[in-house]
Amino acid sequence: MTDNDLLNVASEYGNPVYVYDSAKIASQYKRLTSAFNGIEDLRINYATKALSNISILKLMRQLGSGLDTVSIQEVQLGLAAGFEPQSIIYTPNGVSLKEIEAVAKMGVQINIDNLSLLEQFGARHPTTPVCIRINPHVMAGGNSNISVGHIDSKFGISIHQIPHLLRIVEITQMNINGIHMHTGSDILDIGVFLYAAEILFDTAKHFKNLEFLDFGSGFKVPYQKNDIETNVEELGDKLSTRFNAFCKEYGKDLQLIFEPGKFLVSEAGHFVTQVNVVKQTTSTVFAQVDSGFNHLIRPMLYGSHHQIENLSNPSGKERFYSVVGYICETDTFANNRKIPEITEGDLLVFRNSGAYCFSMASNYNSRYRPAEVLWHEGKAHLIRKRETFEDILHNQVEMAFSEMHEKA
Repeated sequence: MTDNDLLNVASEYGNPVYVYDSAKIASQYKRLTSAFNGIEDLRINYATKALSNISILKLMRQLGSGLDTVSIQEVQLGLAAGFEPQSIIYTPNGVSLKEIEAVAKMGVQINIDNLSLLEQFGARHPTTPVCIRINPHVMAGGNSNISVGHIDSKFGISIHQIPHLLRIVEITQMNINGIHMHTGSDILDIGVFLYAAEILFDTAKHFKNLEFLDFGSGFKVPYQKNDIETNVEELGDKLSTRFNAFCKEYGKDLQLIFEPGKFLVSEAGHFVTQVNVVKQTTSTVFAQVDSGFNHLIRPMLYGSHHQIENLSNPSGKERFYSVVGYICETDTFANNRKIPEITEGDLLVFRNSGAYCFSMASNYNSRYRPAEVLWHEGKAHLIRKRETFEDILHNQVEMAFSEMHEKA
């Protein structure tokens, strides 16, 4: 997919618009599976929350992926996309026992990260296979918002609570078939990941009938030129060797699972916006676009960097711009960024917009969420219509105040 293709998509479907390149998603999937070709039984479960459009899920199924889900609604999306229940794992946090039981009835693999819910579910459904999510207390990722393995994290059962966990399993006689961990996103230090893996292996030794070990994911992708990323090839070589050795120690071949989201779809995504106005102040030149954190919140929420390029004038003289949105809040995408000269009406593209971008969009300021397009086999396919005013009103119930007054 070229920048000219992006311009054509914006011309056909309007802007702002999210565009995803299926070929990039497929190449990332192949890269990951190739890195772990030394594993006999490898399974990739795509993290649905990264980008949950049903057409993307169908593409993942076609590639051979399973699904990692965190809500009953994501499970339902996966089933609607054609996934078999046994190819879906459900890893919620802070949900009710009622929701867990409802998902279990669907035949989906349950993953529990709470001692209280583990005991309740085990007492009521001792034969249902359950995976346990542990918190290894290993900090991965440079941002505390996306690192979930630290001691104060709400995710997982602490490794210091293993005795309590084992007591619950013994009392309920529940069926534990997997152990899971996830340390966080943007992992760079493979040594840290391997250290956390050893904690997972040590935990697994307490359970005799496991079928799989789930290592989560969190692989870092490059967000700008010359940016560093997770060396999945090195990780694949080192972890595969250690995993195979553990299986021999355990006395049984286990399945190795990863749950990539960002790694598979981030670089495939491109968000195209139009410049409404160029505003000069005493200190800054603002390029104000027809979007805001209602469409792309990551820069404001996480301080994330997205490369911004001028599709309309790619070879223009570079100037410094602060790219901001039209929301009645501070919605700054970039401060004093060097971009080829921008004029009103130009189209800008935000790179690496495939993961946690549209999926975190909202109707704040009563703005419409944008269209989504999948670029597949050289053609643009609309996979989500642009919202309309009717969509804004769809679930609202209008009260007839005058009638209420007359009745009074």
